Amino acid sequence: MDRRRFLLASLAGALAVPFAAGAQQAARIWKIGYFAPGAQPPDRLPPAALREGLQALGYIEGKNITFISRWAEAKGDRMLRLAEEIVRSNVDLIVTLGGPPSEAAKAATSTVPIVMTAAGDAVGIGLVTSLARPGGNVTGITDVAATLSAKRLELLKEILPTASRIAILWNAGDRGMTLRYQELERGANLLRVTVQALGVREPDDFDSAFAAMVRARPDALLLVADALTNLNRRRVLEFAAAHRIPAIYELDFLVRDGGLMSYGLKLEDTFRRAAFYVDRILKGAKPGDIPVEQPTRYYLFINLKTARTLGLTIPPSVLLRADQVIE
Repeated sequence: MDRRRFLLASLAGALAVPFAAGAQQAARIWKIGYFAPGAQPPDRLPPAALREGLQALGYIEGKNITFISRWAEAKGDRMLRLAEEIVRSNVDLIVTLGGPPSEAAKAATSTVPIVMTAAGDAVGIGLVTSLARPGGNVTGITDVAATLSAKRLELLKEILPTASRIAILWNAGDRGMTLRYQELERGANLLRVTVQALGVREPDDFDSAFAAMVRARPDALLLVADALTNLNRRRVLEFAAAHRIPAIYELDFLVRDGGLMSYGLKLEDTFRRAAFYVDRILKGAKPGDIPVEQPTRYYLFINLKTARTLGLTIPPSVLLRADQVIE
């Protein structure tokens, strides 16, 4: 009997090995959609910060997660079609960057969870019903357009106390950016400065905006960041430099590219936080029950080399608040 039991146990063990291996091979691979409004990067991958955030939570690309990514190249007419392509790929969840991709993804599906990042006024453009209880299939990270808009204008006034006319360049075809412009307009009224409204909808419109600033030169310029303005940022930076117009931007890489100053969130922080949302949803949480967050920190970058070129002296009070000063 002992010999028979030994043989049976050995046979059961041998059969269990391939079964266990098969079960391991069948472990689920989550399909994550990524949808951005700008240009496709050379590696054709979602941002490194998002992938790093997911990896820290145990999601390894090629092992238990894979990406289906699309980029709209700042072409609004592509948004819905690309969002529908992602949905048809049977993704488990979609991470979006910016308002228009988030709106398109929401229009394309009411069931696939959507984690938005840097979507602007998510309530104002109808992505969620409230920040505390977003409802539906959308949640994620938004930002405080009103507070940030006022702060950027205040920074311009601190370095240019006599400024009375500020040009605002924004994508008028983006509802979220138009809401941001309106907040800037209200902030300008409180600071008693005149706004030179320069709304653009396509690349050719930038020449018209530049011509308007040549005809009526502003004391300063504020560029509202979205896919269209970011893709044309080099033209804006070169125009501001050529015409010696101090400008403030929303994102720090524009200061590294030669812009004077920026105040805003770091996209890297936002993407890493988005990974937390992805993890919670994949583990069973409903997106409509997860409160929408706002960034907890904003960064001030100043390019002193550009300031010297413009003949500006940045007040010590502003320099002391800078997170990074580029010499």
